[in-house]
Amino acid sequence: MKNGVIHVISRHTTTAITINEREALLAQDVEDFFLKICPPDERSSSKKRVEGVRYLHNDIDQRPDSEEEAQRCRDNGWDIDDAEELQKWRDQEPINAHSHLISMMLGSSECIPVVDGEMVIGQWQSVLLVDLDGPRTRTVGVQLMGYL
Repeated sequence: MKNGVIHVISRHTTTAITINEREALLAQDVEDFFLKICPPDERSSSKKRVEGVRYLHNDIDQRPDSEEEAQRCRDNGWDIDDAEELQKWRDQEPINAHSHLISMMLGSSECIPVVDGEMVIGQWQSVLLVDLDGPRTRTVGVQLMGYL
């Protein structure tokens, strides 16, 4: 593509897409900053969990908590109307509300202009996929809009 826009979107609710410098010490600063705002639930397996922190999303034994969420489970192949299947679904659900909250703050997409075949970003900028609840296999969507 000679000129146009690249749209990059995360396909996961606990990842984010952002543009910033890709540098290890900054990455540690960013992690520390966001974990102060949204620390992991005391029930989390994270080494950085904080006693006294609890999120409603992590009350797995109360979910699904609405017919809408129940239908999303069914639509994704979980027969949650069967007690055994419901427990399997609950067992695989991570304690990760803090990851969802941080993802909302960082954002799920970026649009990057392209001029003369080059992305128009700063010298130190990179397009970053930030995995807030991994590591695990993740994917992104990419759409190119422009002309040759």
